[in-house]
Amino acid sequence: MTDSPQFEQGKSIGSAEHTRTIPTKRTAATVVFTDDQDRVLLCQPVYKEVAEAPGGAGDCDESPWDTAVREIKEELGLVVKPSRLVAVDYVLPSGSGRERRTEGLIFVFDGGRLTTEQTDRIALDQAELASWSWCTVTEVHERMRPLVARRIEAALGAIVSGTTLYMENGYPVGTKPAE
Repeated sequence: MTDSPQFEQGKSIGSAEHTRTIPTKRTAATVVFTDDQDRVLLCQPVYKEVAEAPGGAGDCDESPWDTAVREIKEELGLVVKPSRLVAVDYVLPSGSGRERRTEGLIFVFDGGRLTTEQTDRIALDQAELASWSWCTVTEVHERMRPLVARRIEAALGAIVSGTTLYMENGYPVGTKPAE
């Protein structure tokens, strides 16, 4: 006797109906590129005052890795495939009105160390990005939103240690300071 349910061939088990009732989450991919001085590549969007790492929102039916590859090509004009996932950051909903952001899962990939030849080929999408620069971790914290700066700094640590992090709101789980 088995504890697993038995299903008749060709009969629906209702999974499609069930999954339509489950909330969806926003997904995005971020790619952390470094140089030979361990600085991080940051981009300055034309539509906001804070810097961002290359990446963006996932399209419908697009995997996070495919999102990362697409965003690198669209934003930087480079064909570079990230090596591995270094962090997943669950971000709570925030804001209100037009500034309202839904909850999301941000997938952070190691883009590797870019060579001078690769950086010489960067061709920014001028409709989206005004500039790019290499930044130290201190500059990351000065130029990015705090949540995103924490995510990038933690991702750098995961790249060095060879680990993968689960995070919530930019904090590796278990490291958020007491409120």
